[in-house]
Amino acid sequence: MTELEHDGFCQNPLFECLVAEVPEEHKSNEVKKGFMIVGIGVYFHTYRTWKGRSLYLENLYVMPEFRGNGIGKALLSKVAEVGKKNQCVQLQLSVVNWNTPAQDFYAAKGAQDLTVSEGVHLICFEGQSLDNFVNEAPKDLTFPKKKKKIP
Repeated sequence: MTELEHDGFCQNPLFECLVAEVPEEHKSNEVKKGFMIVGIGVYFHTYRTWKGRSLYLENLYVMPEFRGNGIGKALLSKVAEVGKKNQCVQLQLSVVNWNTPAQDFYAAKGAQDLTVSEGVHLICFEGQSLDNFVNEAPKDLTFPKKKKKIP
């Protein structure tokens, strides 16, 4: 079992996924090789301290030959529907700066670019930087660690 399979299909999955499939009569040469899934929407639940329940769309992908048919929009709106059914107050996602068609699409649907409106930057610790930071973690979260002298 791969890490992806384990993380998505274990007893307490770390993410969920919606898939778009094509019927037999619309399969392309690529799909005829065994692929029926032409698009995915990978998402997970999160919590915003000041907002409440939220969904984060980690990945929205449609095979290039099937783009322009509303598959991405359908996946995105179904993920949003999942969020609303779970009382989520927002759907968040990231988009790379060069993907202006996606940015324009999201904006046309009413999404806010938090980079501009809230000055939010996406930050990531991974690999050695994550390991180094973990090594700085205290044994417990009881503070203060050092007693201050009272004059």
